[in-house]
Amino acid sequence: MGKLVFLGLGTNLGDREDFLNKAIEIINESVGEVTLSSGIYETEPWGFRAENRFLNMAVGIRTRLNPDMLLKRLIKIEAELGRVRTGEGYTSRNIDIDILLYEDMIINKPDLKVPHPLIRERRFVLIPLCDIAPDLVHPVYKKTIAVLLEECKDNIEVKLYK
Repeated sequence: MGKLVFLGLGTNLGDREDFLNKAIEIINESVGEVTLSSGIYETEPWGFRAENRFLNMAVGIRTRLNPDMLLKRLIKIEAELGRVRTGEGYTSRNIDIDILLYEDMIINKPDLKVPHPLIRERRFVLIPLCDIAPDLVHPVYKKTIAVLLEECKDNIEVKLYK
């Protein structure tokens, strides 16, 4: 059956919708079965300025990969889809795939933090995640995703794209 993992996907370059679809296709083939998929939301960039708006979504997958292997595969998928990591903070990108939650695990390593440390600060993550898992309890904050969204102070515009 595999472990239940929630991923956040985002893109603001090229054919944004196509990048999301390709990422989901590759995730489904090489990481785990995509069992849940949110709507697609268009948002302003978060944490930096960019000309292009982002498309963001969340997916739930069942995977047999442990968290470290999952991260390696996701970075490989990003590279396959043309993502170039510069190490210079937030930048525009073809695709970004974040591990939001991995079951109820709490991982705090230099290269892997689960749950994603900025979930509760980002409406563009919480809104799509709320589409597919509103009653899921965050293992650190002990609140549901729906409650975290209600409490979120982020005022970035997040509108349904598709």
